[in-house]
Amino acid sequence: MPTLEGLEEASLEKIPDLSIAQMRFEISLSPTEAKELGIDQAEVKRNLMDKIKTGYMAKLYKEVSAELKMPLNNSVLEEMEQKNKEQLDKIAEEIANAEKNEGESEVREAMVKKCEYLTSIGDKEASLKMLKETLDRTTTTGHKLDLHFHMIRLGLFCSDNKLITVNLDKAKELIELGGDWDRRNRLKVYTGFYAMSIRNFKDAATNFLDTVSTFTSYELMTYHTFIKYTIVSAMLTLDRQELTKKVVNGSDINEVLHDLPLFRKYIDSLYNAQYAEFFVALAEIEQFLKKDRMLAKHASYYVREMRVRSYSQLLESYSNLTVNYMANSFGVSEKFIDKELSRFIATGALNAKIDKVGGIVQANKPDKKNAQYQSVIKQGDILLNRIQKLSRVITI
Repeated sequence: MPTLEGLEEASLEKIPDLSIAQMRFEISLSPTEAKELGIDQAEVKRNLMDKIKTGYMAKLYKEVSAELKMPLNNSVLEEMEQKNKEQLDKIAEEIANAEKNEGESEVREAMVKKCEYLTSIGDKEASLKMLKETLDRTTTTGHKLDLHFHMIRLGLFCSDNKLITVNLDKAKELIELGGDWDRRNRLKVYTGFYAMSIRNFKDAATNFLDTVSTFTSYELMTYHTFIKYTIVSAMLTLDRQELTKKVVNGSDINEVLHDLPLFRKYIDSLYNAQYAEFFVALAEIEQFLKKDRMLAKHASYYVREMRVRSYSQLLESYSNLTVNYMANSFGVSEKFIDKELSRFIATGALNAKIDKVGGIVQANKPDKKNAQYQSVIKQGDILLNRIQKLSRVITI
């Protein structure tokens, strides 16, 4: 596991502050949802406004006030705008002085300072404009990557997927030209974070697991949150062998799990086939997902897929099971398990069938060898057809 003291110093500035985006999400929930999730919206609102006022975030203050349908305090807004003007004027002087008396490196540093300040006060458009100007004057690959990381974070803060994807693609191109070890790892975390937010848990797991021992992206999240995201993604997408190697026996993950008892229970209960305990843990994981702005919209999908995974794991061990046995294994009623299995079988999510009369669940284990044989035949037919078409063209 990374030593937190050293690696937090290696992280970039928390600009923008993504905790503000999380708070905005929490206060956007309905009062009923917030209560169910144990979120004190009044406290969140106070903390959010304190952050905005402390940081003199004039643009953000107007946006959040509109969202909350709160009247603007004109004196507070004027003070913020005055502070913003003073700071921007000061940075403009630094840029002018650097252009007149110093080198290109000092000019770029002053321009980056302006980018960061505009982002920190919530002025997205002005920040993007300045970031592009700075990028045009930046020559080194590493510094260009840092500016693209900045724009990706801005996209994450504003939920601007286009801004994120464009800059992820550009960052990947630059990495191929010679990005250093730290930036390569940072890009993997950013890629995984975005992949997770769009329900691509497989890519998220791959990128997160590659950086468990080298994580330094504290500008996005804490290390504990990173491990939670890694576990959530890996549990859904890794096969048992990979899950054993990379998560269950993963030394870096295990070093953190003593601080995360729910996630330890979540992993162990499924891995050890303690299905009733797994269902309890999954219900708590669902609460975690619903509280997280990046995962909330995927909570229902994720829980459904994990139920399918647990049912499939049990059915793989048997040819036939009674509905009663499955209900007892998962700690639910026969009516619930019958309804769940029927739904998943009907959609093709489970390879099984139910004998309603006998109360038996029969597993239909896929014939992998036959499936591979059929695939080879199909691919062979396609290849032969292409060869025949090519031969006709050559003959003509």
